[in-house]
Amino acid sequence: MSQDPVNPIDDVALDWALRMADPARADWDGFTDWLESDPRHAVAYDRMAAALLDAEDALRAHPDVIAPEPVMVEAEPPRRRPLRWIGGAVAAALVGAVGVGLWSERPQPYVIETAAGEVRRVPLADGSAIMLAGGSRVTLDHADPRRAVMERGEALFEVRHDDRHPFSVDARGLALTDLGTVFDVRLGRRVTRVAVAEGAVMIDPRGAALRLDAGQAVLAEGNRLVRQAVEPEAVGGWRDGRLAYDGAALSDVAEDLARFLGRPVAVRPSVAAQVFRGTIELNAVRRDPRLLGALLNVAVREDGQGWMLEPRG
Repeated sequence: MSQDPVNPIDDVALDWALRMADPARADWDGFTDWLESDPRHAVAYDRMAAALLDAEDALRAHPDVIAPEPVMVEAEPPRRRPLRWIGGAVAAALVGAVGVGLWSERPQPYVIETAAGEVRRVPLADGSAIMLAGGSRVTLDHADPRRAVMERGEALFEVRHDDRHPFSVDARGLALTDLGTVFDVRLGRRVTRVAVAEGAVMIDPRGAALRLDAGQAVLAEGNRLVRQAVEPEAVGGWRDGRLAYDGAALSDVAEDLARFLGRPVAVRPSVAAQVFRGTIELNAVRRDPRLLGALLNVAVREDGQGWMLEPRG
């Protein structure tokens, strides 16, 4: 017998009901924001919470079922009454009642993001790690630690290879699969760039199936893929405070500078397409932004809290 389609709001409401019943996973601020974002959320949450409590009562009514030890919710309630306790048997009973599949197999996404100027290393459960540059955001999944979705910014992936469970990255719709790899992903305003430092990456494995080995990169703009050569040791050089370019437009350089330095960097349209080849030492630029003028062949003007790159007069 086929199950009825899952209501996506109920699906998320069940996530919150289970999460808020566990003090180790409760997120009061996120829960409140979710409730207030749509009046239907509160109704769905109440329905899922009631189903959980019904499942609890049903378990208690059958002595042949061993109920789990109660997990008490901390006495700091938000604007709605939390569940009293929850355990594996109750969750399983609810799953059967509402027909949404096993909890352990359902997506459990979470977001990691950095502020401009911040660098953060995120270790993963499988032994891999992601180094996030400033102003970046990636969505991960507790239920599937071998998958990541890049949403903005730049990240260096250090992947523990597993032939049976390859690590995959969705970079603005561009599918990447590791082949034993250290690789960098940058999401620019127009262009996505993937560069490989170690191992190999398969780009768009179900479509173009373009393989990148160490020392190679690809620029993706729409459906167009352009392969480039890179220095493997320069991939992810931003971790050490260096930005290396080989033919990048100044608009892209300015975007990177803003993300890594944590201050606005704009560029005049007349020089936005100007090409730059070279390396920028971020610490030196922090101390003296005028160094950018000589490096980029532009004038650098203080513009409020940031800098404006302009044509030389």
